[in-house]
Amino acid sequence: MPVLSVVLPAYNEEAMLKKTADTLKQVLSGEQIDYELIFVDDGSKDATWKKIEETAQADVRVHGVHFSRNFGKEAAVFAGLASASGECVAVMDCDLQHPPETLVEMFRLWEQGYEVVEGVKQSRGKESALHRASAGMFYKLMSKATKIDMSRASDFKLMDRKAVDTLLEMPERNAFFRAMSSWIGFKSTTIEFDVQEREAGESKWSTKSLIKYAITNIVGYSSAPMQIVTGAGVVVFLLGVILGIQTLVRYFSGHAVEGFTTVILLILIIGSIIMISLGIIGYYISRIYEEVKGRPRYIISKKV
Repeated sequence: MPVLSVVLPAYNEEAMLKKTADTLKQVLSGEQIDYELIFVDDGSKDATWKKIEETAQADVRVHGVHFSRNFGKEAAVFAGLASASGECVAVMDCDLQHPPETLVEMFRLWEQGYEVVEGVKQSRGKESALHRASAGMFYKLMSKATKIDMSRASDFKLMDRKAVDTLLEMPERNAFFRAMSSWIGFKSTTIEFDVQEREAGESKWSTKSLIKYAITNIVGYSSAPMQIVTGAGVVVFLLGVILGIQTLVRYFSGHAVEGFTTVILLILIIGSIIMISLGIIGYYISRIYEEVKGRPRYIISKKV
């Protein structure tokens, strides 16, 4: 019987961890699916790791990985993938906002021969207007930058062992799981799900963290910001040509050229674009520097 490995990144999820393990056990056992649960504690500040240890002691199918510090969700996902031993591996949130019943449907689709089963959001559940707007802007930016439709994308997906091994062989340190798992190809399908309400705790994603996440992954997965720099340079060049023609026309027609205001505005515009361009280029260089150093994506301090 094939084994389904379920990777669950956890950060400050002490209130939900036992509930999640029990719910998944009930659903998967009820469907006669052999499974293992892999909780990855991403340097939590609460008692998440203690809860993982207690749950693992009570259930041999529960495994735990503990980071030495917080490395981020992407690192936690890849640590879980590396620890998984099943013929297929699913990734889902630890707060049960990804419905376990949909996980069963994903597994059945995998049995039919699909190698990547993507969970797409039919609805996002209850969110504030600001958070919904910022999330929508984030996914629009990511879709344009990565050339992959991510308007309803999520980390909730199931992959065949071949797809998992392919992801783990990719060398980049700053990985973007959501885009990379779509980029690798394989026989894919999608399944819709409704985001469930969180029963305990609070969301770890604020508007600020979404913006930071967007910038990091756009730079890591696309050269679009560099193209913006080129576009800005072309615009300034055209502006300079227009102003140059205007100056020459006024000069040959015998009118005095009012220089100070124009010069000051040009200096401010060009200077601003140069500084922004240097900032974007510098950010890319810093990411290259991080990759060249070759440091590990994460450091594991404990396993259970």
